[in-house]
Amino acid sequence: MKYIDEPKINAILAQAKTASTGDINAVLDKSRALKRLSLQETAVLLAARKPADIKKIFATALSVKNTIYGQRVVMFAPLYISNVCSNRCLYCAFNAGNHDMPRRRLTIEEIKKETAHLLARGHKRVLVVAAESAASDEVGYYVDAVKAVYAARSGRHYIRRVNINCAPLSVPEFRRLKASGIGTYQIFQETYHSATYRKVHLSGPKSDPDNRITAPDRAFRARLDDVGIGVLYGLYDWRFETLAMLSHVEHLERVFGVGPHTISVPRVEPAQGSAFSRTPPYPVSDADFKKIVAVLRLSVPYTGLILSTRERPSLRDQLFRLGISQISAASSTVPGGYAAASDPDTVAGQFAVCDHRSLDQVMYSLIKKGMVPSFCTACYRSKRTGERFMRLAKPGAIKGMCDMNSLITLREYLDDFATSRTRKAGFALIAQAKGKLGGARQKKLEAFFSHIAAGRRDEYV
Repeated sequence: MKYIDEPKINAILAQAKTASTGDINAVLDKSRALKRLSLQETAVLLAARKPADIKKIFATALSVKNTIYGQRVVMFAPLYISNVCSNRCLYCAFNAGNHDMPRRRLTIEEIKKETAHLLARGHKRVLVVAAESAASDEVGYYVDAVKAVYAARSGRHYIRRVNINCAPLSVPEFRRLKASGIGTYQIFQETYHSATYRKVHLSGPKSDPDNRITAPDRAFRARLDDVGIGVLYGLYDWRFETLAMLSHVEHLERVFGVGPHTISVPRVEPAQGSAFSRTPPYPVSDADFKKIVAVLRLSVPYTGLILSTRERPSLRDQLFRLGISQISAASSTVPGGYAAASDPDTVAGQFAVCDHRSLDQVMYSLIKKGMVPSFCTACYRSKRTGERFMRLAKPGAIKGMCDMNSLITLREYLDDFATSRTRKAGFALIAQAKGKLGGARQKKLEAFFSHIAAGRRDEYV
């Protein structure tokens, strides 16, 4: 598999097993300075076993996350537009060999209807998700879908930024996708272990690991500024997968001068029609999963870490404090699932959703924990993307903008969608957060709030 030196990764992991508490402390000192960690340094943290050392790793991860992004957690919803798939992947319900899966490819009007349903809940950011079909001009369908999401309305509300998770494309196809106005292009390698990749991807375009791993390169060459990557934990050893993914990050930084905008950390969850998914070969415990999240935050401190509703609420609440900076909420993995208002326990999606809370319930939970739920899309629309975003994120300079914009979008949500319980808690949080701002910023924030009270929306710094 391109860019992945398996013997080197295994050697680094083996060497790290002898790391001492002193070695771990030295790495954490570097992390506190917001510096990127090497593969060797990351492996030292992955090898930590003593409870006291792991506790220090967790505390440092929270400190680094708060230094760069503050208390905000970005909210989004996935929008599945198709489960018509030509791949046979052992872990996925959309597997082309799963003949019990009802197949659906949403029309443009259905996509608008799904989007309107999300808007009525309060969402402002959408991740379009599509299975990999063999249909001709599939990129044309993606482009039309993105345009349909942007065109949808629910009263005065509209989606402010569309990201997309779809099949690998050619450079010309990525250019077409960029022209539709997407924010981040997201693609997961699933597993970076070559033998495992071939074992779990039996046939279809996805069975070619090199075509998949080089997709971010083509996206960058097409001038797509922001790319997201990820691993499906449970397919192979989590230590190897984490270090291999960071090898991929190093390649992107070396060739394009910028790493991924986001990293996602899904675990294998039960999927309809997939016996494999119910007993994954390398299950990741909650304790190890928490360590993965914390170590990734320290290794690539400037990168957004995304957590889906695959995880149960109690664990998600813990992971917010270990480095997660973006989450999905009130998700459906069924094409057409939002407008149908289907029971997520009885309708087969791509995988089992474990957090069934409404958006408002998740918002309330975050607020009560002192975190600021954010629907901000300012960086995309102010062209703070790619290398420019990283120049602000790496030293923590983006935090001042995040603080302001998160409070602005939270106030919009409270005025337009929140239950009385969430509204009361949200206003108390805003008052507390505003008190920590300097006088000039307080005055500026009050001006934004007065605009919101007068009916104006979608302002940002």
